[in-house]
Amino acid sequence: EEIQRETAYPDGKVEKVLKNGCHLIFFPNGTWKKVGSDGKTVTITFFNGDVKQIMPDQTVIYYYADAKTTHTTYSDGLEVLQFSNGQIEKHYPDGKKEITFPDQTIKNLFTDGQEESIFPDGTIVRVQRDGSKTIEFNNGQRELHTSQFKRREYPDGTVKTVYMNGQQETKYVSGRVRIKDKDGNIIMDTKV
Repeated sequence: EEIQRETAYPDGKVEKVLKNGCHLIFFPNGTWKKVGSDGKTVTITFFNGDVKQIMPDQTVIYYYADAKTTHTTYSDGLEVLQFSNGQIEKHYPDGKKEITFPDQTIKNLFTDGQEESIFPDGTIVRVQRDGSKTIEFNNGQRELHTSQFKRREYPDGTVKTVYMNGQQETKYVSGRVRIKDKDGNIIMDTKV
């Protein structure tokens, strides 16, 4: 671009005004700043390779050169971090976070302490604030983990519960109930 005016300042800073209206400011440490002809688009290239862009809508895009990470902050408060390994994190203004891992697993962290992970195979894991966990498998099975027991529910209606003491209870759709002790010995079996 053709230079319209160039000014050198005593502190070593040099400003160049281009004919298209852009301003370029060069700092002694190697950092330089470009202000677009609209006066609203600003790009700062730091001496360490980091780049900060401020867009007309006040979106700020910051690229960390060493980490190869981009951090975008939108005017509505949404922040998006993109890491070099493909991980993407979205931090919402209300405190919710959504993380997409390189394998496309998505983890949601809610402000009330609950978590939800959605795996590529369709499995969904939800963790409550009390630590209890619900797992929904893509084959229709469902598991509930609490501090007292682990329970698996099958699509046919069968429910198997394993208690912390090792005792197992299986309830079948037919009404049959089978209970085993911690060693696998049948304590009760109501065959219908």
